[in-house]
Amino acid sequence: MRFLKKTYLLLLLPLLAFTVVHKYYMSVTTVNYSEKDKALQVTSLIFIDDFERLLEERYGVKAALASPEELKSTDAYIKKYLKQKFILKVNSKISTFNFIGKEYENDVMKCYLEFPTINIDTVKSIEITNTVLMDVFNEQQNIIHYKLPKRKKSMVLIRENNKGMLKL
Repeated sequence: MRFLKKTYLLLLLPLLAFTVVHKYYMSVTTVNYSEKDKALQVTSLIFIDDFERLLEERYGVKAALASPEELKSTDAYIKKYLKQKFILKVNSKISTFNFIGKEYENDVMKCYLEFPTINIDTVKSIEITNTVLMDVFNEQQNIIHYKLPKRKKSMVLIRENNKGMLKL
């Protein structure tokens, strides 16, 4: 009988381990400077399922990202949302971006943004406010990697501290 209980416990334990799902909510954004284009180029990686949930909760849209049924208006929603939640200031002045587009890789959506006409030689500071998905997920973390000439820095932004500053 004791052997049966131990065997049952050993068989049941792995099943219990896989029923408790722990999900991490995060995005990763890289800011590069293009000397050729005189622009800050931003690539933001966001989990597709998280962004689909956001689109449904915020706009009532079932976007079906990365599928043949994806809505044609998806890019407009992504651009609209990012304009509200991703703000970049150069020398304390808000800079506007061009939404270049998006692509999918496995379960991640890559969004490409470009902040044009920036001369890195005159830049004293870059401030990013990134609240992407923080209105849906309390635990959301947005990692920022700056990769600029002569300067590299990374930071993690959370709901309580959603701004990051890089002084050059």
